[in-house]
Amino acid sequence: MAMQIVNIAAYKFVGISDLEPWRELLKERCDYLELKGTIVLAPEGINLFLAAESTAISAFLSFLRHDELFGQRFTDLDVKDSHSAKQPFRRMVVRIAKEIITMRHPMIRPAEHRAPAIDPQTLKLWLDRGHDDEGRKVVLLDTRNAFEVEIGTFEGAVDFGIERFSEFPEKIRRSANSDQSDFKDKTIVSFCTGGIRCEKAALFMRELDLPHVFQLDGGILRYFEQVGGAHWRGECFVFDDRVAVDPELRQTTQSYEGRTGCD
Repeated sequence: MAMQIVNIAAYKFVGISDLEPWRELLKERCDYLELKGTIVLAPEGINLFLAAESTAISAFLSFLRHDELFGQRFTDLDVKDSHSAKQPFRRMVVRIAKEIITMRHPMIRPAEHRAPAIDPQTLKLWLDRGHDDEGRKVVLLDTRNAFEVEIGTFEGAVDFGIERFSEFPEKIRRSANSDQSDFKDKTIVSFCTGGIRCEKAALFMRELDLPHVFQLDGGILRYFEQVGGAHWRGECFVFDDRVAVDPELRQTTQSYEGRTGCD
């Protein structure tokens, strides 16, 4: 069956003050273009998962990047895309939240400065040879929820078995302070589905004075897009009715008991 639907995932940490007018305008435009999915708006930025035919997706991204209400906040919006034969979302929701990904640590402000990031090709190179450019062992840290990790993750990755991302700060604090910490004198690369959680996670770890911390730029989806499945085992959970995709960004053939979302 031909792949006719474009699925996009994107986020940006950027200051937003007038949330309600933004919500109304975005919902109106999505409905007009017959997009389905979810957009989350918060004072710290935007997070979106959307699907539609390619012309509608292109029209929406042009609107987001150029409408005068948004200024030039989204001209450089980084979008990950994949394709499916059917619409994977059932409705269109635009909602306002306190954070675009809930961490509950207001001093972590990615809109003001990003954590250091590495691209997928560099991470693959490090994993191929077993160390980073300075000879340090690399520890991969999965910042996603436990059931996502069960579906698939990088070989040898560390995870904390969390049920939601707001549990991550206390878990990493305890681990970093432990005498048996996995992270001492090593390079840590945090990763997640599309980049949003691992970006906040990397900033939080730097607040803990862990000196060699990076995020995987663009997350697992960008890694699949640019590198494929090297050093990966299983599939990757996504936030729609496809449930998961393989390293070629194809919809899963596995059954995961109808799971379609997490925080």
